[in-house]
Amino acid sequence: MFSRKLTIERIDTSGVAHRYPIAQIDNFAMRNFTNDTVFDDTLPIADGLLEVGLRVPLDRLSVAMEDWFRRKSYLALGECLRITETNATQAPTQSELGSV
Repeated sequence: MFSRKLTIERIDTSGVAHRYPIAQIDNFAMRNFTNDTVFDDTLPIADGLLEVGLRVPLDRLSVAMEDWFRRKSYLALGECLRITETNATQAPTQSELGSV
């Protein structure tokens, strides 16, 4: 079901990438916050890492997640959100998973 792996990062005003904490990604992924069934196929797995199903459109995910992060003050003015799809067959490394 969760066949795609995404990296979720905040790009600060200096251009430096920071992985979003899993708690903030999870906050978005909870359906009662987004009220959009298309995002039901999302599973936060670690800081900056999200698994999604094939029916999740990345363009809509990016717009909705950026809007949510700005409303929650997880993304400041001048910063941007970067969502990168990684190789779906490659398992996350131990350093990517951290202490999870």
